Formats: sequence, structure tokens, C-alpha cells
Amino acid sequence: MTRIFSGVQPTGHLTLGNYLGAMRRWAAEDQYRADALFCVVDLHALTVDHDPARVRRLSRQAATLLLACGLDPERCTLFVQSRVDEHTRLSYLMECTATDGEMRRMIQYKEKAARERERGGSVRLSLLTYPALMAADVLAYGTDEVPVGEDQAQHVELARDLAVRFNQRYGQTFVVPRATLPAVGARVMDLQEPTRKMGKSHVRTAGIVYLLDEPDVVRKKVMRAVTDAGSEVVYDRAERPGVANLLDVLAACTGEDPRALADGYDSYGALKKDTAEAVVETVRPVRERHAELAADPAYVDEVLSAGAERARRMARPRVDAAYRAVGLLA
Repeated sequence: MTRIFSGVQPTGHLTLGNYLGAMRRWAAEDQYRADALFCVVDLHALTVDHDPARVRRLSRQAATLLLACGLDPERCTLFVQSRVDEHTRLSYLMECTATDGEMRRMIQYKEKAARERERGGSVRLSLLTYPALMAADVLAYGTDEVPVGEDQAQHVELARDLAVRFNQRYGQTFVVPRATLPAVGARVMDLQEPTRKMGKSHVRTAGIVYLLDEPDVVRKKVMRAVTDAGSEVVYDRAERPGVANLLDVLAACTGEDPRALADGYDSYGALKKDTAEAVVETVRPVRERHAELAADPAYVDEVLSAGAERARRMARPRVDAAYRAVGLLA
């Protein structure tokens, strides 16, 4: 059976972009068609300055939202990364397989390092090396597919390269994974900066729709979305990024084609209103289910504990084999 792995970082409150770009498909499709693992990758949140209490709080919230989105612990494995030691064990072997040049070419490293320097902060070594940990996350489980947004595709390519290189040097150990991207809504952009991804850790939040935003807050953010010069509703990502982003969001919520949707509007106001209502109705079941689960923390703890134990059983034989392959004592 095909095995898939993907995860979310608890670096901020999960957004509409996280949901439309990945989480909804995990729940609706991936957990039914494959042996699926979904992980709150909390170790990745330590690569930048952080508040420990906030990381713990957001890790629990992320896990609860994943369940609220429809992940079924009877069908998939849901767990928190730091509870499975095999991730960090294998990460060091991936660092020993990767090159400095590969790490420094990662677009996310360049962007995040630049932001840290702008803030006057120091860039942690882990920010440079965390793609090795991400590769370990994937390779430890013999993953075939990694369903991700397009901004993470480069990291999956690195995992592929490292798997091939390790196998060539030390013998066949790892499955070579591939990234799978959703057809629509793969990269929802910030409503105020439509050339920038809707990121959960951005300082400015006016253009970010969070999954737990109240309906009136969602409507206000969408109605205030930046559009483009002119008044014609046209789908053109390059020349009309603001309108294209609204059309992409509406298309992802309704399952329609964004270009076809554009033909049905003659004003930005009507497009914004329909998009706002579509978003509110799309996330409503998630918000309601999250409230129910948040009121039962013991159930969430039980799911995460069982998921971590299952993940350890799956990962340990392959990681042990990798240790033997590189020459470490059993």
C-alpha cells in the first residue's frame, strides 16, 4: 500500500492556506487511499526564536485542528514529531549525507535568514540544517508520497536526492519519495500582500485568515483584501495577483475553475462578498469540531500517544538499518 507522510509546523495559528493547500485533502482523500502519517513537526519550530509555552500550546492546537479537519486515528497515524526519537537519530545521518551547498540553496532558508537579520536577530544553525531533519521525517517511514504545498516541494526534492545518495553509498535503505501537489489552492496568498504566501508566522496578520477566526473577522479580512488597478475581474496571477488570489480561494472552496469563475463577476465587491461567504462556510465545520475536541483534551492526548507508539514501531527498523549501513555498531 502507498505510504504518505506530511506535517505542519506549530510556528503560528493554522491558516486557510494550510487547510486549502494540504489539510483538507489529507482528510478527504489521502487517509483513505494510503497508509498515511500526519505529524505536528514541533522540532522545526525551534529553528527560530520562540516562546516554549507558545510552542506547546500551538502544538496541541495544531493536533486538535488536524482531528477537527477530519483525520481519523483509526485510518491514519497522527503524532507529534518530538515524541519519536527516530526523527532526530536519522537527521544526523542526513546531515552527514547532505552538502553545505545544498542547505544554503534552500529558498526557505534564504527567506527566513533574511527576516531574522532584518529583525537584528542571529540565524540559528538549525535553520540551515533543518531540511536534513525534514528529509529524516520523510525517509524514516519508507514514504512514497509527500503531499505538500508548492513552497515545500524543494525540500522533498532534497529528500529524494539524499535517499538516492545514501542508497548508492551504503546500500539500498530508503524509498525515494515524491511530492504531490493539489490542483487548486496549492498556494493561497496573503490577502494584503498577494505576491506573498499566507504564512502563519507573519508579523502582519490583516491579510491572514486563521482557521479559528470568527466568521465576522473572516468577512472583514476578505472584504479588505487588496485588489489590482482597474475594475475588470480577470484571472491573471502575474498581472492581477490580488484578484487571482481571491479567485483561487473561491475556486478552492467551491471546487470550480478560477478562470471560469472570473467570467461570472463584473465587480471586485461581488467577488469579495462571495469569497468571504465561501470561506466562512468552508471552515465552519472545522471551527465547530475543534471546539468539541478542545473540551476533551484527554481524547487528544490518547490519540497522540497511540500515534507516537505506532510511528516508532514503523520507523525504528529502517533507522536501525541506516545506522548499521553507515558503519555504526548495532
